[in-house]
Amino acid sequence: MQIRKNDVGEAGRFIIVGIINTLVGSGVMFLLYNVFHADYWISSAANYVIGSICSFFLNKFFTFRKKEYSVAETLRFIINILVCYLLAYGLARPVVRELFSTVSVSLQDNIAMLTGMVCFTVLNYIGQKLFVFKSVPKQ
Repeated sequence: MQIRKNDVGEAGRFIIVGIINTLVGSGVMFLLYNVFHADYWISSAANYVIGSICSFFLNKFFTFRKKEYSVAETLRFIINILVCYLLAYGLARPVVRELFSTVSVSLQDNIAMLTGMVCFTVLNYIGQKLFVFKSVPKQ
């Protein structure tokens, strides 16, 4: 697989969008969990519902520069977000709970949410590039 100049620009734009989504989504997630004492799953899910709506539009038009609208693309985006979310947070929590079994559950969950965010970001970029907004060669 050869890295093209466009791939580097895409990755940079994806990072910018990710920073925006991270600030908004993680703010919501940690506020819900730590201030309003919402459940781990509710807090982390709220992060991705709000962040994903923003992410879809920013990544579609800014990162991957897609102008056309497609129901199939929207469905692929939703599937990608759900799979990445379930994998990242489903794996992060038990792993963190095992590794940090001597600290409070609240601290374990905060570490798990941070870990889930990192895993989600990596999986999401791969999924959006290869599945959601994949480039189809012009013939």
